[in-house]
Amino acid sequence: MSTTPTPSSGAVAAQGPGPRRSSTRATHYLYLAVIVAVLLGIATGLLFPGFATELKPLGEGFVNLIKMMIQPIIFCTIVLGVGSVASAAKVGRVGGLALVYFLVMSTVALSIGMVVGNLLHPGDGLQITQAAAATAQEKAAEGHADTTAFLLGIIPTSLFSAFTSGSVLQTLFVALLVGFALQRMGAAGAPVLTVVGHLQRLVFRLLAMVMWVAPVGAFGAMAAVTGQGGVDALRSLAVLMIGFYITCALFVFVVLGVVLKAATGINIFALLRYLGREFLLILATSSSESALPRVIAKLEHAGVERTTVGVVVPTGYSFNLDGTAIYLTMASIFIAEAVGAPLSIGEQVSLLLFMMIAAKGAAGVTGSGLAVLAGGLQSHRPELVDGVGLIIGIDRFMSEARALTNFAGNAVGTVLIGHWTHSLDRERLDRVLAGKDPFDEATMVDDHDEHDAPAAVPAVGEATGAR
Repeated sequence: MSTTPTPSSGAVAAQGPGPRRSSTRATHYLYLAVIVAVLLGIATGLLFPGFATELKPLGEGFVNLIKMMIQPIIFCTIVLGVGSVASAAKVGRVGGLALVYFLVMSTVALSIGMVVGNLLHPGDGLQITQAAAATAQEKAAEGHADTTAFLLGIIPTSLFSAFTSGSVLQTLFVALLVGFALQRMGAAGAPVLTVVGHLQRLVFRLLAMVMWVAPVGAFGAMAAVTGQGGVDALRSLAVLMIGFYITCALFVFVVLGVVLKAATGINIFALLRYLGREFLLILATSSSESALPRVIAKLEHAGVERTTVGVVVPTGYSFNLDGTAIYLTMASIFIAEAVGAPLSIGEQVSLLLFMMIAAKGAAGVTGSGLAVLAGGLQSHRPELVDGVGLIIGIDRFMSEARALTNFAGNAVGTVLIGHWTHSLDRERLDRVLAGKDPFDEATMVDDHDEHDAPAAVPAVGEATGAR
C-alpha cells in the first residue's frame, strides 16, 4: 500500500485549474523577459563593449545557481528510478544501448563535419599572430586530458564528496550504487525512497525559484559575449561560424529528425517546440548544463520512465556531444588550412577519431570544446596548435551552437532509448507534445500521475515481495 498519497488526475482537476493557469502565465512572461534581456544584452555589448564585459559575472552567477541544482536532481532521479524497478538488468540494458547509440551518433556527427569542412575550405587566406599562438598554447595545456585519469575520476574520494565535486559522472556513479542497494533492501528501502522523493520535490521547487533571475543572467551573459567579440570578430571568421551553424542545423533537423521519425513516428519539431524554453535558456547562457535539471523533469513529464531519463540524460551530457564532434571536425580542418598544412582524408580520419576519444576524456573541462581541440592537436599534430588562436575570438558564439546541438541530441536520444527499451508511454508523449497535458512550471514534478509519481516508491516492497 502506498505510503505517499497520490491524488488522481481527476482529483487534481477538482482542485481547480486557476492556480496552474496563473503559474503558466507567469512563467510565460518570465521567458518573454529572457528574450528581451538577450536583445538588450546584445545591444549593450555592441554600444558599450567596455561596460558590457564587466557584466560577465551576472551570467556566470546564474549558471552557477543552476549548476548547484544539477547533482541533487540527478541523484534523486536515478535513486528513485533504479530503486523502484524490480530488476537491475533493465538499468544495464538502458545504459548499454545508450552508449552504443552515443558512439554511432558521434561518428555520424564527425563525418558530417568533415564533409562540410572539406567543401567550405574556411581557413584559406588567414594568418596567425604571435598573441593568438601564445593563447592557443595555453588552451592546449588546459585541455590535454588523460583518458585513464578521466575514468578513475568517476570514482569520488568519498561517498559524500560526489555531491560537492561538480562532476556529473561521480554523482551518476554514486546514485546508481545507492539505487541498486535499495533494490536489494526490498521493502526496507521504501522509507528511504519516500524521503528521496520529498527531497526531489524540494530541489525542483528551489530550481523554479532560481529561474526567476534568468533574465538577469541572460542579459549579463549576452552583453559580455558581444562586448568581448564585437562585430569585427564575427565578420573576419563568418565563413567558419555560419558553416558551423548550418551544419549543426542540418544534423539536428535532418539526421536526428529522420532517425526520430523513422524509429518512433515523432516529429522532431514537436519535440523541440516542447523544449523551447530550455533552448532559449541555453542560447542565453551558452551552457547546456543550465537546462539539464529542467530537461530531466520535462522528459519524465512527457512519458519517459524515470529510470531511463536518469541514466541516459546525465550520461549523454558527457558522452553524447554531437555539437562538439562537429565543432572539432570543422575547426581542425579550418586550422590545418590556416596554418598552411592541409590534412589529407586519411589524416583527417585519424585525427578525428583521436579527437572523439579526447572529447570523452576531457568532458569535465571548463570550456571543453576549445580546450579539447587544443589538447587533441597538441597530442596528435602539435604543429597545428598555434592555429587554435584564430578561433578564440568567436569560440563563445560557436559554443552556443555546440550547446544547442548537444542538448537536442540528448533529448532525441533519451526518447529513442525509451522507445527501444519499452520505457516510453507513447500516448502520454503524444498528449504532452500536442499541448493537452502542459508541464507544471511551478513544481516541475508530476505528483498526480502514476508514471513519475512517488507512487512508484512503495512499489519496491511490493515488487520485492513478488520476486
